[in-house]
Amino acid sequence: MSSFGLKVFTVVSKALSAVIILAQGIFGGSKDAADHSWQKPSPTDRRSPCPMVNALANHGYLPRDGKSVSLARLIVGCKEGINLAADATILVGLKALQTSTTGNPLTFNLDDLSKHGVIEHDGSLSRNDVASGDNHTFAPEIWATVAAHFTEDTISIETAAQARKDRLAAAPKLNPAFSMSDDDKRFSFIETSLYLRVFGHGTDGHAKTQWVRTLFEHERLPFEEGFTRSKTPLTVLELLDLQKKVEAAS
Repeated sequence: MSSFGLKVFTVVSKALSAVIILAQGIFGGSKDAADHSWQKPSPTDRRSPCPMVNALANHGYLPRDGKSVSLARLIVGCKEGINLAADATILVGLKALQTSTTGNPLTFNLDDLSKHGVIEHDGSLSRNDVASGDNHTFAPEIWATVAAHFTEDTISIETAAQARKDRLAAAPKLNPAFSMSDDDKRFSFIETSLYLRVFGHGTDGHAKTQWVRTLFEHERLPFEEGFTRSKTPLTVLELLDLQKKVEAAS
């Protein structure tokens, strides 16, 4: 995306988010109470292959049942939970709607995100590939190969890049059908950039290892471990800046 295109996207995203959040306020807001304590999902609750999205649902920033999530609810939930800016949320949210099985193209269920090749891709940091038959459930053996790189108190951009690179190098050995499109690779870089930005220092990396492990291993935001939301919104520009740094370190 060119710098001009990115500026246009950011402006349009802000305008769109303002409109849909206003509509949500008029036609019905959050169904969940303001209690954002972590709750283990019930057997009937829907969850995605993404630990961040799951954590937001487990804390009630997204519907705890994981059903019929609107773009407005996603924008509000990401803002309240991790202070993710609307432009960054919409970048992913519009693709999430492409997976919808709700019967309403303006909403999606969290487990719809398991649809292969839209957002979900081979080479996940914490899930098996789709060829295994389960690209949805947290896979401790996969995550262990990634987390083994995190030997310091914080995770640098270089360490995060190496962990991702080694995971992708190992994936084809476990899955002969392994495949990643250019779009898959971009999202893979953005996923690494997201945890570095949410739990780190701006676009310099240094995400706290304990916080990252808490997210992936327990699908919980590490408030108990001292995490606080960024005081400034986490924008798409910052994520793309980090993406470039992770790519360069890979």
